[in-house]
Parts: sequence; structure tokens; C-alpha cells
Amino acid sequence: MTQTQPLAILFADVSGSTRLFEERGDVEARRIIAGIIAAMSEIACANGGTVIKTIGDEVMCTFPAAVDAVNAACQMQRRTTQDPEFTRDGLGIRIGMHHGDALLEDGDVYGDAVNTAARMASLAKRDQIVTTASTFRGATSVGGVRSRSLGRTRVSGKLLPIEIVDVIWQEDTSNITLVQSVIRMDDGSDRAHTLTLRFRGRVIELSPNSPPFTMGRDATNALVVDAEWVSRNHAAIEFKNGCYMLADRSTNATYVQFEGDEELRLHRDEVHLRRTGAVSLGQPIQTGPADVLYFQCG
Repeated sequence: MTQTQPLAILFADVSGSTRLFEERGDVEARRIIAGIIAAMSEIACANGGTVIKTIGDEVMCTFPAAVDAVNAACQMQRRTTQDPEFTRDGLGIRIGMHHGDALLEDGDVYGDAVNTAARMASLAKRDQIVTTASTFRGATSVGGVRSRSLGRTRVSGKLLPIEIVDVIWQEDTSNITLVQSVIRMDDGSDRAHTLTLRFRGRVIELSPNSPPFTMGRDATNALVVDAEWVSRNHAAIEFKNGCYMLADRSTNATYVQFEGDEELRLHRDEVHLRRTGAVSLGQPIQTGPADVLYFQCG
């Protein structure tokens, strides 16, 4: 059954997981990441939310009202910054959210609110909650929580740029500079959901309407990488639920490095592409393979 209703959509993902896998190994790292996902899911449900899905180290939730989402987001940040099991491994989370009309269908959520929330998540940095100003204004009963303006940005499907804010969730704000930090936007056209790929001097631009961008050794792929460590159908990039997802389908894994973060090993899993970074098929980026795909969101 399909229905449309106003909902707050929240995306949260773990930062610092790559180093965790290197230092703790796959089994222990997955256990710790699963613990963070479980903690965030528990907080979401305690605030009246519903966990729609978890993808790798990211969770997507819905809430009936903006105030519920803001409360949950603040509690998630406080939990991950205070829990010794998470802090000793240098882990943190990023959160993006938005309240608006969403389409519910077969247990999943689609539509404008999802696209906007995903855009907020792509702008958020570690230990940050980014949301639209309208969402924060709708959370009028959140006591003691402030925000700072991040300026305006464009969101796919919206005619005009929208105002966005950083939610100040920290109880002690003495070391936080409460000044405006403007996020640049492209005034020429609405390119918020464009993904630009660069590979060996070739430039490829993907839009939400582009077919899945497949990569691998097989000649039928959109990007052919002819190397022995690359699988025939190694990985694909596809726009889903308001964001670009990179899915690994290979034997030797796909390596992803977001600007400013540690390298991530992706194996038979998906990750949300955000900001800028690099992708390597079958070999770690740090080893310096010749075939590196660079990406830039927005």
C-alpha cells in the first residue's frame, strides 16, 4: 500500500570505521559498528521513530515530527561521544535530516523529504547534525538546543536554495564558535545531485536519472578496468533514495576514501558517496594503483 504523509527523515553514518577494521580485524570491527547501529536504532525507537534500513555503517530512520528527530539526533551524538567502547576506537557519527512529505511504499520511504535529508547528510561532518532551517524551527519544544546558520544550498527538485543549519547538540558549548559558516552553492543551475567522476583524464557526470554506472573487467561495463585483481562485474554506482550508493559485487573488494577520512574496504556491501573522494577496484588506494576513480558530489 502506498501513502504520502509528512515525516522527518534522518540519515546517520559512522565516521572512522576504516581504521577500526585495520586495527581490530573484520569480525571485531563489524561487532563494534553493529553496536553503534544498534544504539542509534534504539534511540530512534525510544523517540517514536522507525528504522527503515541499515546499509553498511549507515542507518535511515523516520519520525512523525521534527522535534522527535532533533531529540533523537542529539541523543545519538551524545551517546557515541560518551560511550567508552566507541570513543576509545576514535569513532563518531554524522547526521543529516529533514521534515517534509514522504511516500511510504512496501516498508521503504521515497520522495522530496528523503532527497533533502540525504543532501543534509552529505553536507554533515563528523560529530555534526545538519538540517534545514524549517525543520529546526518546527522542533520548537527541544529545550536547550541551539543552531547556527550554514547559509543556503541547492537541493535537487527545489527551485530556490534552502537555508540550512548546524544543530548544536553539545551540552558544553564553550569551545564551539557560534558563527555563520556558509556552504557554497552553484547559482548557475541545480546541480546538487550531480556526481562527477574522473578516470584517466575522462570526465563522467551522473544525474539522478542516469542508469546504474557499472564497473569491472567485462567489456559490457560503463567503466572497463582491465586488471587481474578486478572482477568481471566488480561494482556499481546508482542513485537511490536521494543519494548515490556504491555497491561492491567483487571477490577482492572495493576501496573507498572520502576526503579527510581513512580508507574504507567495501566487500559485498554498499556505501553512501558523499563530498569528494577516490575509489579503487580490487586494491587499496594507499598502495598507489594506477586505476583510481575520483568522485565529487554536487
